[in-house]
Amino acid sequence: MNDCLFFGQNRNFFLNNLKKINQPTQLDNSEINEKQIQTIAESDLTTTFLFENGKAIQYLHHTQKKQSQKIPIKNIQKITSGSQVEAILTIEGNVFSKGEDINEILSTEFINISSLIEDTNDRVIQDIVCGRYATYLLTSNQNAYGIGSNQFSQLGLATITCEKTEYPILMMKNVSKIFSGNCSDSVFLLNLNQELFGCGYNYSGQLGLGESRNETKINKLTKIQNIPKGKIIDIQCGYYHSIMLIENEISGLRKVYSCGGYKFNGFGKNQTIREFTELESSLFENDNILRISCGGSHTLILTSNSKLIGFGYNYNRQLGVKQVDRTEIPIQIELPKLRFNEDISNYHISCGNNNSFLYYSPSFSNLEEDLIKLFRRKEFCNISFKTKNEEIIEAHKLILKYRLNQNRK
Repeated sequence: MNDCLFFGQNRNFFLNNLKKINQPTQLDNSEINEKQIQTIAESDLTTTFLFENGKAIQYLHHTQKKQSQKIPIKNIQKITSGSQVEAILTIEGNVFSKGEDINEILSTEFINISSLIEDTNDRVIQDIVCGRYATYLLTSNQNAYGIGSNQFSQLGLATITCEKTEYPILMMKNVSKIFSGNCSDSVFLLNLNQELFGCGYNYSGQLGLGESRNETKINKLTKIQNIPKGKIIDIQCGYYHSIMLIENEISGLRKVYSCGGYKFNGFGKNQTIREFTELESSLFENDNILRISCGGSHTLILTSNSKLIGFGYNYNRQLGVKQVDRTEIPIQIELPKLRFNEDISNYHISCGNNNSFLYYSPSFSNLEEDLIKLFRRKEFCNISFKTKNEEIIEAHKLILKYRLNQNRK
């Protein structure tokens, strides 16, 4: 059912005892491969696979054997993890999170943190993002909340002296998107006017505030100036660097911008960048950028020409390259033949702290391009389509059949 490639520090997905997977390798795991992956999220303690049927499986790290457990929460819409926190968003708009910085007493149990929002009219959540030790919530009223650690001012609590909070605190109103990273103590909020604000850890200039702002911590949400023109598609945050994906709203072309410490930002040796700057490379100068993902100290970029490009640390082979321990400029990662590579836009990348995934996860919103390809397979039936409308109708039937079968498992 899936293409799911894995490389980096072995997290007990493989039956052998290899400590490192040196190159992108097909994940040989029937428990995962028999279902359609929607998202992969990794903390220091677990790796979680969310499937298209709204169910999720967690694999436990630091065990002697491959050990998994099903998450007892139904109708999961999204999962996200930081180093020490995990969060789940359900279709109903509830958020369940766990971790010592969320609730010290119940640190191993998921608790409903959306129900802890003081304003009862603001408890329906539409999106969630985890930083390293904090969880961020975006409500249906476009308000952003933060819960967890504030050690590096990642909750932006300029007027409140506290290292953590066990209930969601309002950070900003009129927010359209929240961005952070599973190893990051920084956070970005994009408002409805497409203005970008950030706070948190800024030791290497990873907030993109410019040379004049070199404080280690930015303790309140601060407007990011000189943002490149275009639509912000994504921002991924590492521990010492940040990556931004910008789309030209006329041409639709996407470019990558980077800032932060020189070992991680992709610009090369001894070039710490404190402002978001276009990252140029001959590897993708003629390609459109589809996806970006950051681990703590490495970055992956997926292009429209099926290139997987990476830079940063590779000590655990999280870049999928054998010979080097670190690269400060983008390099291409050699990939095996992908089974469904007729449309690379259906592939996603996910970086943990010391490993990486490339996996097939088709968009269920585009019937004509994605769904028909996904369900035109032997396990369902071979169909001779006559018209475009009949294709769409038949695709709907197959989707229903697929979901019913998955829910019975």
